[in-house]
Amino acid sequence: MSRVIETEAGLDAMLKKCPRVLVLFYASWCPYSRRFLPIFENYALDNDQQFCRVMTDQMSECEDTYDIEVVPTVIFFENGKVVKRLDGIPGSGLTEGQLDSFVNSCDITGGNA
Repeated sequence: MSRVIETEAGLDAMLKKCPRVLVLFYASWCPYSRRFLPIFENYALDNDQQFCRVMTDQMSECEDTYDIEVVPTVIFFENGKVVKRLDGIPGSGLTEGQLDSFVNSCDITGGNA
């Protein structure tokens, strides 16, 4: 299961602690986020990587910090910096296939704590 991050300080600490992190930014009110969350969680269970999630309802400042315009959005961080992002598509969100391709393109298998 992914780690739930509830504060900006918590996210900063996670990004400093873990060399490679995938972070899902989602919203409780968004039907596409609700549909995608179980997909993200299942993927997190099947991998030894660091997966985190941030509910933008509670941390709206992250929307500005990471330029989140559509939820769900997944961002891959390496050494605390944004390396790649997978933005949701307005009106359809994200799919399991998109997440799978994104994770594979990030090569997150090495260097994680």
